[in-house]
Amino acid sequence: MGVTNRLACYSDPADHYSHRVRIVLAEKGVSAEIIDVVGGRLPPQLVEVNPYGSTPTLVDRDLALYESTVVMEYLDERYPHPPLLPVYPVARANSRLLIHRIQRDWCVLVDVILDARSKEAARTQARKELRESLTGVSPLFAEKAFFLSDEQSLVDCCLLPILWRLPILGIELPRPAKPLLDYMERQFAREAFQASLSAAERDMR
Repeated sequence: MGVTNRLACYSDPADHYSHRVRIVLAEKGVSAEIIDVVGGRLPPQLVEVNPYGSTPTLVDRDLALYESTVVMEYLDERYPHPPLLPVYPVARANSRLLIHRIQRDWCVLVDVILDARSKEAARTQARKELRESLTGVSPLFAEKAFFLSDEQSLVDCCLLPILWRLPILGIELPRPAKPLLDYMERQFAREAFQASLSAAERDMR
């Protein structure tokens, strides 16, 4: 059962940063009004609450939050069950560091590939780096059910939108990446993940 609330989320239905927040909402079973922001057409209400007019933006009554990691952590604290960050400070810090590394190592490459302004040579190089990096870390996914964790976490919520987009990024993982491919198959089949998908995202696969 979803939680009744007045949450609204301005979300780009094709954007991997917006997808992160929709995954968290689905994992928490929180119902929110998802307001699609497509093609740079910003609703006046979004510009009123977010000076950058960026997505995702979460509005909870008088509070407006943007920047996906800030929004995800707020939702985890506001709706504590199930928890998506560890309880203990050391483990929590490690999770935050993993999220930072996903941003630095992988999200920047995804953004280069998807940016229409990127030169083709830059896109090709980013595809190569992303494919090799994901293949290189694949053995880590054999150890636990989730990414370096026995429980679903915000780290998975950041990683899954990238993995879902591999076909449109032009990346096919090789056979040695089987632990990662198995992780993807398990995660994509989960009810919460399926509930998080926009129509545009469903069309990506």
